[in-house]
Amino acid sequence: MALNMGHRADTQALFLRLALLFLCLACCWCQGLQDSIVLPTFHFTHPLYNATVYENSAARTYANSKIKMGITIVHRSWDIKYRIISGDEEGFFKAEEFVMGDFCFLRIRTKGGNSAILNREIQDNYLLNIKASVRGEDLEAWTKVNIQVLDMNDLRPLFSPTTYSVTIAESTPLRTSIAQVTATDADIGSNGEFYYFFKEKVDTFSVHPTSGIISLSGRLNSDEKNRYDLEILAVDRGMKLYGNNGVSSTAKLFIHIERINEHAPTLRTVTHTPSLLDIDPTFAVVMVEDLDEGANGEIESLSIVAGDPLDQFRLVKVSGSNEYRIKATKTVDWDHFPYGYNLTLQAKDKGAPQKFSAVKVVHLFVDRPKPVEVKFEKREYKVKLSEVSPPGVTVALVKLSPEPPDVEYRLSPSEDSQSFAINSLTGLITTTQKFDILTKEHFELEVMELETQLKTKVSITVEDANNHTPVFVQPSYECFVNESIAVGTNILTVSATDSDRGENGYITYSIATLQSLPFAINQFTGAISIDSELDFESSSESFTFVVRASDWGSPYRRESEVNITVHLENVNDNKPLFEKIACQGVISQDFPVGGQITTVSAIDIDEMELVKYKILSGNEQGFFDLNPDSGVLLLMKPLITAKVKNGVFNLKIIATDGENFSDPMFVNISIVHGKVSSKSFSCRETRVAQKLAEKLMKKAKANTAPKIEDAFIDLYSVNRQTPQFDKSFPSEISVQEDLPVGASVYQIKAWDGDTGFNGQVMFVITDGNKDSCFDINMESGLMSVLIPMDRERVDRYLLNITIYDLGSPQKATWRLLTVNIADANDNTPQFLQESYSVILPENTILGTEVVQVEATDKDLGPNGKISYSIISSMTPFAVNSSTGIIYVAGQLDRELKESYHLKVEARDKAEKGHQRYSVVSVKISLDDINDCPPIFIPNGYSAKILEDLPIGTVIAWLETQDPDLGVGGQVRYSLANDYNGRFEIDKASGVIRLGKELDYEKQQFYNLTVRAKDKGRPTSLLSVSFVEVEVVDVNENFYAPYFLDFALMASVKENARIGTSVLQVTARDDDIGRDGEIQYSIRDGSGLGRFTIDEETGVIYTADMLDRETTPSYWLTVYATDHGVIPLYATIEIYIEVEDVNDNAPLTSEPIYHPSVMENSPKDVSVIQIQAHDPDTNSGDKLTFRISSGNPQNFFVINSKTASSMKFQRSLLCYIHYLHINSTGFASHSLLFVRINTICTHLPNSIS
Repeated sequence: MALNMGHRADTQALFLRLALLFLCLACCWCQGLQDSIVLPTFHFTHPLYNATVYENSAARTYANSKIKMGITIVHRSWDIKYRIISGDEEGFFKAEEFVMGDFCFLRIRTKGGNSAILNREIQDNYLLNIKASVRGEDLEAWTKVNIQVLDMNDLRPLFSPTTYSVTIAESTPLRTSIAQVTATDADIGSNGEFYYFFKEKVDTFSVHPTSGIISLSGRLNSDEKNRYDLEILAVDRGMKLYGNNGVSSTAKLFIHIERINEHAPTLRTVTHTPSLLDIDPTFAVVMVEDLDEGANGEIESLSIVAGDPLDQFRLVKVSGSNEYRIKATKTVDWDHFPYGYNLTLQAKDKGAPQKFSAVKVVHLFVDRPKPVEVKFEKREYKVKLSEVSPPGVTVALVKLSPEPPDVEYRLSPSEDSQSFAINSLTGLITTTQKFDILTKEHFELEVMELETQLKTKVSITVEDANNHTPVFVQPSYECFVNESIAVGTNILTVSATDSDRGENGYITYSIATLQSLPFAINQFTGAISIDSELDFESSSESFTFVVRASDWGSPYRRESEVNITVHLENVNDNKPLFEKIACQGVISQDFPVGGQITTVSAIDIDEMELVKYKILSGNEQGFFDLNPDSGVLLLMKPLITAKVKNGVFNLKIIATDGENFSDPMFVNISIVHGKVSSKSFSCRETRVAQKLAEKLMKKAKANTAPKIEDAFIDLYSVNRQTPQFDKSFPSEISVQEDLPVGASVYQIKAWDGDTGFNGQVMFVITDGNKDSCFDINMESGLMSVLIPMDRERVDRYLLNITIYDLGSPQKATWRLLTVNIADANDNTPQFLQESYSVILPENTILGTEVVQVEATDKDLGPNGKISYSIISSMTPFAVNSSTGIIYVAGQLDRELKESYHLKVEARDKAEKGHQRYSVVSVKISLDDINDCPPIFIPNGYSAKILEDLPIGTVIAWLETQDPDLGVGGQVRYSLANDYNGRFEIDKASGVIRLGKELDYEKQQFYNLTVRAKDKGRPTSLLSVSFVEVEVVDVNENFYAPYFLDFALMASVKENARIGTSVLQVTARDDDIGRDGEIQYSIRDGSGLGRFTIDEETGVIYTADMLDRETTPSYWLTVYATDHGVIPLYATIEIYIEVEDVNDNAPLTSEPIYHPSVMENSPKDVSVIQIQAHDPDTNSGDKLTFRISSGNPQNFFVINSKTASSMKFQRSLLCYIHYLHINSTGFASHSLLFVRINTICTHLPNSIS
């Protein structure tokens, strides 16, 4: 028991020490937590603020800033002070503090007392360095405030200079700027704006209200008034708007009107180039113009001041105008002045002082025929002519350029000219004979024109044609050839020559035969060689054939032939051949000696040579004898004594012609005993005799066969037939006269039954081509145009067409061809006059005839019929297509168009091809009548004017156009309604001025009806237009809204409903009307979106649910804005504090606690300290604690104020207690799991 008690005491002491240790650790942790807390910072919301204040502001005027200037108050104990450290050397400003809520505002104001007044024109900006400090604490902060001094309209405009003087001409056009006055105002923006206007009403001039430009707005007359003294005021717009028309600046303008001879005369010239044959020609027309009026615009004279040293020209003035014509005073010496005269003209007016025009140089020239160099088109004509050209072929066409009307060409007599002829009228050179290049290749002709004696050369080169046939060197060729000669051996060479050149003279050879020959010929060398083996025995003993020599000419080759004979010589080149071979027979042993056993026979093809026979082997015992000539085999000994193997004799026999040996044949003789009925031999036939017979027959046939070539007629060398015209050849043809040179006229067809050159047809025009209009292609027969035709001069040609062949002898035939020239539309209609001119009143009625134009055409039929038309577009005139009479077809109006330049076309009626036409100019001028009212330009007018423009300001310039001439075009203006004199109009110039001041608030729009009336007689015409005048509102918003307070504070319960009224702000505006109407808005602050404001009343309402525990207060920046043209505004800062309500339950520091306690702990031992708090304000000291469940035996107790849990006596191992914490109105619960640690009270057994 004592042991247990001691053990318990030790355990309690241990727990006490541990508890103390934990307590110390907790204290240390809390101290460290306090040390780690960061102190609140002390600083301005921005390092730089911008604020504004007006110049000339009274004392204690506060500067305005768009944002809050100052420092947020973290501790309510702070007493913040602001002080200007630098930037205010003159001492204009003072810094003040204003505290509201959690913010200390920095306010900058002007000082009072004897401080100087702010003047923007001296200094418009101040940068102040501000220091903030907390009284009693070592806290400081710095910021800068940029004070912008705003302009006040405290200065008036000043003229510089104050006096102006100008001199203008009486003829100065309306709207001309004649002077400009200038003034300046040192104020800026709208305060520096001012208006110019005349001190007294002036109609003749106007001044632009902003630029100061003085313009002419009325007609000047120096006789009525030659000087204007005007006073111009410059009035500040601000003063005018404020209703103060007091002090303004004045400038004086002196305008002198002079009748100035301002413009010098100007010259316009139109030169004319007359013909040398013209009578009293006009060389130029000079128009003199002067823009001045009256005497200053009248021309006194126009003179020739230089360029006419011989006084050959004079100036003639056209009556009633300033037009002068330059004419000759006498015959002009153009020969010494071939390039014309340069006259220098000058005019002078009648002004004072007189003015001279700039000199004008006029080049006078006369249309003299220019000396044209007549020459041949070519210095030398080079022509190539075919050698086979027949007489009459075109060689060349020589021409003079330009060609005189009576030209006559001749060939200068020479040896070469005898071969040619020339058409004296056209210059066409043709051939008169045939040509041979071997005789003469080049011809040089000289052509001379008789009248001009001009000459040219024609160089003719005859080009080689294939007109020569190859000629063999020998008339025939013969040779002998051994039949054994080798294949490929040349046996003979033939040769031919050709006098032509190039390919025409290049020869190739060929064997011209239809039979097969054992020969071949080299086509280039003419060498004849053996083409296959020769055999005398089987072929003809001689060969006769033709070799042909051909040139390479075009279009046909010329060829000649020569006979070749080749004799074949025999050679012993065949060996004898046995008729029978391999003979076998049987004879009796007692065959008689001398008896004929058999006969062998051999044949030699070579000319049937004699054959000799001989036994080569098998007769060694001499039993047999072979006759060498006949081939008979005889028995020479009795056979009884014969000893042969197997009783058979094998005889080997040959035959020879003395040079060649045959192949051996064998005769096998069998010996038998007894009688043989008959000798019997069997042999194999070789059919040699049959083959020999066939050869002999073939040879005989070859020798007796006729020559195939003999059956053919020589078609190449004989020209048998005359060329013939085709049956379709006409007797006459028709040709359009406008066919161009080179165009095809007719294809002449002809034929010739011969072949080659004998059948080649050549075409020539041999007669009737007197104008050389036609040419014919020598080879194709195509007739074409050589020189243009003219039906109006010659309408028919009778041509002799001759055709030739190229055979030898040459044959020809001819036919006559009539060529009718059909009319072509090649003449253009020609008007009888170069131009037409007529004057017509503009009110001429429709259908009135104006003028007749007429043209002629030389062509025939439809080609010569003429139709008239007007090709000018959009014209009120028409023309009779048949008569050419022009008449009025539409409404005339001189004001739209005072003259018409018509283009009248005369076109023929050609049915084929293009129609031809010519055009003539017809000028129709219209006389004026007063038929047009004035027309406003534009149709209507609109103007926007500021309501504060000064009286007399020009608000519109009316402009009209009256195209009538004279008094019918003079316009006067008037207003139908001037709105009680608010608007005035100048009758002559149409200038509309402001007659009275305007007020936008009273009337914003005016619709002026303006009239324009001319002075036409007998009746005048009137037009009406409208001028819409819109009055533009001028900013009269002089005063900005203002709040009586700088800032306001309000409060609202945090449980206030949305839409709860918090506060009403009120601003004032000293303006009247719309400019004084105020609209409220919230544009900034932490409460933006939480609160809203009524735009009209300024009542602030909640716009969202509030929660003081989240945000205890809000700042709002409220704007009060007026409805001026340029809106002005003021701001006020609103501080709203959210008042607390008990709307939160208390919260423990942990939701679950796990304390432990020893089971024998004494009474009142502290188990755990519970921490709790309530977010609501002032609820912390009202918290109460109690154990709500889990303590049925009341082992634990909790202090209702401090939340300390106590143990009374031993309990179970573990108790779970529910701790209930209560505050006023709200409660929360936490769980405590209390563990009871058991103490061991029994010692181990080993100890006892």
